[in-house]
Amino acid sequence: MTAHETDIRPPTDTIVRGSAACTNGAATPSGRGLRRQRVLLIDDHPLFAESLELALSRAGYDVRRAEVPTSPGRSANLLAQVSRSQPGIVLLDLDLGQFGDGARLIPPLVQSGCSVIVVTADPDRARWGQCLAQGARKTISKTAQLNEILAVLRRIDAGLQVLAPGERDELLRVWHERRAQHQHIRARLDRLTVREAEVLGNLTHGRTVREIAARSFVSEATVRTQVKSILAKLGVSSQLAAVGLAHQVGWQSPVD
Repeated sequence: MTAHETDIRPPTDTIVRGSAACTNGAATPSGRGLRRQRVLLIDDHPLFAESLELALSRAGYDVRRAEVPTSPGRSANLLAQVSRSQPGIVLLDLDLGQFGDGARLIPPLVQSGCSVIVVTADPDRARWGQCLAQGARKTISKTAQLNEILAVLRRIDAGLQVLAPGERDELLRVWHERRAQHQHIRARLDRLTVREAEVLGNLTHGRTVREIAARSFVSEATVRTQVKSILAKLGVSSQLAAVGLAHQVGWQSPVD
């Protein structure tokens, strides 16, 4: 069990329900008719998801868990589960194993009327800003205390803002800076010739100059000249740095 899984424990205070902003909810255990929005968990880490489901259920929420597909091409299946569950709030992880990046689910979830709260172990604040730009209401670390997650749900129930304007602006600024940086790197990568792109692709696969020359039926001197041109166009001084830039922006190698 990881550290963030051990942080999820039953709440120590009573939640007061405000006016609902979305559709489905569940009666509280007190039987006084107070209703909270239905919560759907999209997380493929069983221990964390089970702990969070139990804690939120004890707090009076109607909690469902989505079955995360094992293929990245099955977003429609996952969104169909959301449609059947009709949640008001979705707690979404970003790292969904073989399914891939959960962030791509944010726009369709928001479009369907859900309030999306990202709960992630990723500390990358630029990625947090990206989630906000895509429509998420807030991003929370998996190391957060349960009461912090409950406080967010409580504010959504009451129709209140869950993110301070200053925090939102800062996260969006970090994301916009990262996006601009990536666009600049991609523009440099686009300057590579077809042959240079092939050489860089081989480098990203860990092949040496000698191996690249043998695969391409050219001399090592020719490959070194091509590598030198790649470094100049990318504005870096080493093969390692060139490979790092390619990985940083998710550049797709043209070779296997």
